[in-house]
Amino acid sequence: MNSWADSWTPTRMRRVAVVAPRGSLRDVLVRVADAGCVELDGAGATEREGQGPAARRLRSLGTAAAGPLLSPAAPDLDALGADGRADLLAGEAELEAYRDAAVERGPLTALAGWCPAAELPRLRAVLAGTEGAVVTLRAPRGIDPPTRLQDRGPVRRSLVPLVRTYGTVPYTDLDPTLPAGLAYVVMFGLMFGDAGHGILLLLGALLLRSGRLARWPGLRPAWPFLAGAGVASMLAGVAYGEFFGPTGVLPVLWLSPLDEPLRLLGSAVAFGAVLLALSYAAGIANRWREGGPGRALYAASGIAGAAVFLGLAALAGGLALRAPVLAVAGAVLTLTGLALAGTGLYAASGGGGAGVMQTGVQLFDVVVRIGSNTVSFARLAAFGLTHAALGGIVWQGTTALAAHGPAAVVAAGAVFLLGNALAFALEALVAGVQALRLEFYELFSRVFDAEGRPFRPWHVPTFHGTEVTT
Repeated sequence: MNSWADSWTPTRMRRVAVVAPRGSLRDVLVRVADAGCVELDGAGATEREGQGPAARRLRSLGTAAAGPLLSPAAPDLDALGADGRADLLAGEAELEAYRDAAVERGPLTALAGWCPAAELPRLRAVLAGTEGAVVTLRAPRGIDPPTRLQDRGPVRRSLVPLVRTYGTVPYTDLDPTLPAGLAYVVMFGLMFGDAGHGILLLLGALLLRSGRLARWPGLRPAWPFLAGAGVASMLAGVAYGEFFGPTGVLPVLWLSPLDEPLRLLGSAVAFGAVLLALSYAAGIANRWREGGPGRALYAASGIAGAAVFLGLAALAGGLALRAPVLAVAGAVLTLTGLALAGTGLYAASGGGGAGVMQTGVQLFDVVVRIGSNTVSFARLAAFGLTHAALGGIVWQGTTALAAHGPAAVVAAGAVFLLGNALAFALEALVAGVQALRLEFYELFSRVFDAEGRPFRPWHVPTFHGTEVTT
């Protein structure tokens, strides 16, 4: 698989075994933990129960470790307890759990797990100075590898939390990080369309990138996401002719939301229909990857559901345009999609009279959801109108005060600043939440049909005196 194809799928995982002689297992596990790129099997229950010597001493210590650490050589556990080194005891407790879970065959011990394919050369280099080795295995049937989304580069890294908040992408599915992020910022921009407010968002993103907000260091990786939202808002504001409201600084290049609300509403619904069509395309690809052509054909989020969606769109278009051929073709396509979806739903229900009733209810839900999800994108226009209305009110109050003489200009400036600050804070929050709602309920509900398992590598840094190796 080439690098371009890899960018549209989660990180490729390999089933591996970490193998070492019994006497060298600790040294090998310390290096594996320091590398932090392997998810090992089988230690969770032992670690929770705290059965090893280090775990018992840690429990008796009664203090929580800020973060587990491992020393290169086997430490004196009694000395660690006397010194109150909860961090080193916590690291040893984790290592004990994995060591106890290792499989022994003669003089060798082994632990199976998962490792990103791209990390295997680094892991082999880490273990090169030990008696251990990492061996690739055949992936077990019926068990999907854990999922880690591609996070190379600042843009992807800033968008991954958007997808992760919804859930873990199944390993076999496409990685929707980039298109999902693009859809989000465009929807946000349509609802937050003001060039002046967009500039403020962009400046905030650049401030995050500079690292000067030391109080919130965890927000720094999100700067490309915030910058994208700012650019989308700026572009929508230029199209609407909005710059801190209808100040006249920018001409209207497309439409003024307050003057042409119906046109904006129709454009929002049409844009939503395009996004729904793309989500169905991604859903078809995912159902195919999950269960083959049959799964893709009969799933309500696959070809069957897409046929119903396209058929209803053609039927509505034919009736609106008084085109009988288009309307009939849409009706036929809708019925075909419903028949395919009904076949899949009936098979999943177990059959019988109860299965027929359940299938009928679910088919009705499929049709209703398509209509409601399409109309739901009207909120892009509704909140865009709200933003423009707030900006208009602030600007009208500003100009009305400024017309009453020089002394009132100061009050007008205060109204302009405070009004825009209120509109910015309120509308940014509303637009952010509504874009997230559309992303999750209207789009992701078609893209995803299952839940994956997140990749959780074992990572404990190595402690060398006063220095920690990460």
